[in-house]
Amino acid sequence: MANHIGIIGSGSWSTALAKILTDNNNHIHWWIRNEETIKHMQLRHHNKHYLTSVYFDTSLLSLNSRAAEVVAASDIVILSVPSAFLPAVLEQLPADAFDGKKVISAIKGLVPVTNQLINDYLAERFNVPAEKYFTITGPCHAEEVANEKLSYLTFSGTDLEEAESIAAHFTNSYLQTIANTDLNGVQLAAVLKNIYAMGAGIAHGLEYGDNFLSVFITNCFREMQEFLEQYGQYEAGSGREAVTHNYNASAYLGDLLVTCYSLHSRNRTFGNMIGKGYSVKAVQLELNMIAEGYYASRCIAEINGRIGAYMPIAQKIYAILWEQLHPEEAFLELEKGLI
Repeated sequence: MANHIGIIGSGSWSTALAKILTDNNNHIHWWIRNEETIKHMQLRHHNKHYLTSVYFDTSLLSLNSRAAEVVAASDIVILSVPSAFLPAVLEQLPADAFDGKKVISAIKGLVPVTNQLINDYLAERFNVPAEKYFTITGPCHAEEVANEKLSYLTFSGTDLEEAESIAAHFTNSYLQTIANTDLNGVQLAAVLKNIYAMGAGIAHGLEYGDNFLSVFITNCFREMQEFLEQYGQYEAGSGREAVTHNYNASAYLGDLLVTCYSLHSRNRTFGNMIGKGYSVKAVQLELNMIAEGYYASRCIAEINGRIGAYMPIAQKIYAILWEQLHPEEAFLELEKGLI
């Protein structure tokens, strides 16, 4: 029996995921907020705002601007909206909306204000059990999926066989899949790499060269490991089972590298403009898209107030973005502590 798969979100990553699934002949229910975009897609067979080169067989699409109906029609629901918007998108859903369904997060961020991982938010708001929750992480840029460049996705869940079963819907000639059980680790790594990519962009905007950037990213990777270890100890103290992280896997180091180096990275682009002297507001208006690292920098700073990891790089990026610390001053201070 075929699964009914739903996607909540219509940005570039949602569009890339829809391409993968429909290329594999999956019928999808797709929530798109804008009715005009739905009409355009039905008529022209592509998303006019994101990945415009991707054309769909619309017989495989059920497009809907009502999220509750998409969720109700789906056995597997993929959440792919910016983390800052997730509560607003889901607020109209009843508390039992996800009962009996598998939920996959393709969101690389934390819920602002509460600083929750997506699984913790869903467990609290919708009573989604841990065994029904899965994540998709990179390294994988939507633009390369659109061009069918070979890419890799990591699927994580508490049950490895279930994660592999979910991954099978996505595997094809240009998309390879990996499965693991490090549910919290891959989510936090995805959050952190966006922050560090902003820092890499700032460094580029300040005209640091590749030699510095390689050292900077190496130290970011060390800092990521420090945070994940401290977070694991904190969680163990709260009664959660500790998980071993394979830091050399692509979901950690690989995703960090591509997000820091790639010109497709919106977080790197955001940081680059900050380094060149743009204000945060000006960058947001110029890019007209969400860079998860901006919100994540504050979430991680607040979480680390409890965790106590040594994170000078993440702290400086937070101070640049939220406390108006001058980028040049911040990086002059960072230079002295890199190893």
